[in-house]
Amino acid sequence: MADSWIFDVLRDLRSFAQINDLPAFAAQIERATRVAEAEIATRAEPHRAQVQSRSLN
Repeated sequence: MADSWIFDVLRDLRSFAQINDLPAFAAQIERATRVAEAEIATRAEPHRAQVQSRSLN
């Protein structure tokens, strides 16, 4: 996935928050990670459908 770098960044931020006793920040990063996963997956699905429909033509 071309967007995988963002998950590395979010993982690093969550680790920073946990190490530095910032639980609210860690929780927000968890939420941000779930949002990023959902949006990136949704964005990728139409692309897959277009590729499949082109291969059928």
